[in-house]
Amino acid sequence: MMSTPIEILQALIRFDTTNPPGNEYLAINWARDFLANSGIECTLLAKDPNRPNLIARLKGSGSAPPLLLQGHVDVVTTAGQDWKVPPFSAEIQDNFIWGRGTLDMKGAVAMMLSAFVKAHHESANLPGDVILCLLADEEASGNFGAKYLVEEHAAIFKDVRYALGEAGGFSLEIMGKTFFPIMVAEKQICWTKITLHGAAGHGSMIHRGGTMAQLGKILQTLDKKRLPAHITKPVTEMIMGIAGGLSFPANVLLKQLINPIFTDRILNSMGGSGKLFEPLFHNTVNATIVHASDKINVIPAEVILELDGRLLPGLNPENMKQELWNLLGRKIDIEIVHHDAGPSEPDMGLFPVLSDVLRKRDPDGHPIPFVMMAVTDARFFSKLGIQTYGFTPMQLPSDFKFTELAHAANERIPIDAVDFGTQAIYEVLHRFGEATI
Repeated sequence: MMSTPIEILQALIRFDTTNPPGNEYLAINWARDFLANSGIECTLLAKDPNRPNLIARLKGSGSAPPLLLQGHVDVVTTAGQDWKVPPFSAEIQDNFIWGRGTLDMKGAVAMMLSAFVKAHHESANLPGDVILCLLADEEASGNFGAKYLVEEHAAIFKDVRYALGEAGGFSLEIMGKTFFPIMVAEKQICWTKITLHGAAGHGSMIHRGGTMAQLGKILQTLDKKRLPAHITKPVTEMIMGIAGGLSFPANVLLKQLINPIFTDRILNSMGGSGKLFEPLFHNTVNATIVHASDKINVIPAEVILELDGRLLPGLNPENMKQELWNLLGRKIDIEIVHHDAGPSEPDMGLFPVLSDVLRKRDPDGHPIPFVMMAVTDARFFSKLGIQTYGFTPMQLPSDFKFTELAHAANERIPIDAVDFGTQAIYEVLHRFGEATI
């Protein structure tokens, strides 16, 4: 008998795949056996035996390019968090399944697995092949997961144009209206290092204007000032989509966000809501690590400040350096230490199909394109020319805080949302051939 999406999710949650160390083999081996019992062959590919990735494929008619379903089974830590239930128990309470990974993203993996197996059992007439890819290591570097597969096994994804992945398709209430943000683009990692130089000295003496004073000024500046505003095409489409679902005067005010003359003024007027929109219009940096003296009585001659930088789609590391120099001063020693590039402009060919699937399931909902502030495995698949849509549909209660629960204590998902997403993904498997070229 085929397991329900809820049973699949409970099984996945009960494997502790906290990354690090990952140990994704626990969940991946279970999924392999589940697929085998359903009559579906699969392949495991691993850079590390404890961290395998699963690939399975259903044959289609060949009238459309293959569709990729990609999701990760590793989860973030629960250390230091106060949970009402054991985080790997998968308990059901109040019509929710509780546990680490319910939202990010074992719930979505359960939807994909269930829809994939259902299509196999029903001998669905798929427009093209469907590739299921369950991944390790998304919550860290991707070195054992998507990055490894893209670099070492790219042939698996030959001719794939579109993928469904995480971070989108869930309902979100804005000013009393329901929206379904579908992720079409994401910001780029652009980790940055600033090195400050000055005179060393003894901690007993007075020192002013040295490396630590320079550090203080930089931290104050970054705390109080933004980098310049940018109006990008995917964010413009997102804002116009939200405005289209709102009434006057909110719709008019929101549209002013995409006028660079008013962007920052509107953000300032939005209060707490402005913080959610601000990263969509700016490259951002957050100071996270400081390296200075290794002795309390030695004034450091060098201080290194590491910053988590994020670039908007279409911009590059040189933009980040120039903007930081303009803000902090040209004499500052700035180095880009890591950059994960993404596509500059999304391919929207499958978006109308995904939108229509959601509208049919919730006629009052407004599907909109969404730009992700963080990154997902989509950045690796983009190197193969694959457009990933964040499409793990969930119909959520209006007061449900998706972004506040993911990675947090008491992560949970409504039972009905798992069924909603499974049915939506299953419909896409039948209709992805309708994508525009």
